[in-house]
Amino acid sequence: MARRSQLIPWKVAGRVSERHSSGDDVVRETGWVFNNATGNHLTLAEFVASGDDEVPAYLEAFDLRSDANQGRTVVEIGSGIGRMTAAFTREFGYVIAADLDIGFLERCHETVARFGRAERLHTLEVADGRSLDLPDDSVDLAFSYITLQHCAPADALHLASEAVRVTRPGGSVALNFRGSSRLDPVLLPLGAVIRAAFRVPRVGEWLSQQRVITRLAWQVSRIDPEQVLSLLEGRLTSIAVYTGQPARPVPEGAVWRHFDGINQNHWWLIATVR
Repeated sequence: MARRSQLIPWKVAGRVSERHSSGDDVVRETGWVFNNATGNHLTLAEFVASGDDEVPAYLEAFDLRSDANQGRTVVEIGSGIGRMTAAFTREFGYVIAADLDIGFLERCHETVARFGRAERLHTLEVADGRSLDLPDDSVDLAFSYITLQHCAPADALHLASEAVRVTRPGGSVALNFRGSSRLDPVLLPLGAVIRAAFRVPRVGEWLSQQRVITRLAWQVSRIDPEQVLSLLEGRLTSIAVYTGQPARPVPEGAVWRHFDGINQNHWWLIATVR
């Protein structure tokens, strides 16, 4: 795998997580990577509980929750150590947790063994940060939350295309992106500088545990609905763009829907695969 700079912070955080003896320690020191929180008071149980709340809420909001999911397959793109994965194993019969760091995936197995249904979990390493090693038409739902905005734009778009490729006709995609921000002229260059610092031995490991500084390292891409829907033209139907912003224009063929709680700079693509 090429050591593209946007992948390095995740790899460093993965190495740090492997050194800890418990999931509780991982959450206390690097949990902010997955849900923006750190501190000695945190526990893995509380960390997973946040995912337990969010998974059914998102599925219901996007009209994707059904008893039929017990016989369906979901791929979670960017599972991390399993914050949301445990809940997915209770909602779906077959769960594929995909992440670029094998250390995170090992922790994901531990998390689901404690809080989910381990017999339903399968993991997938995304070694190149942009491709899913899955057959065409092999899942019923492709889901990604707080992941694609941390990828280079070309990789994020490639993963969106991959999500559609692996989803069966009639299945759904639920993909979360970061849109444009007026602070991008400052945030994006600053993020590039911090990612470069991750290459320095020991400095990168220290940075991986500094919430405020390292959050800037994730400022990699901004992708607007027009870019994604242009790429996926003709491959989707029932297209909805969910945002936390007031009504805004969306590409032809899509509908806009307001969703309280979405970060003002983020948006979701919810659609059915043709």
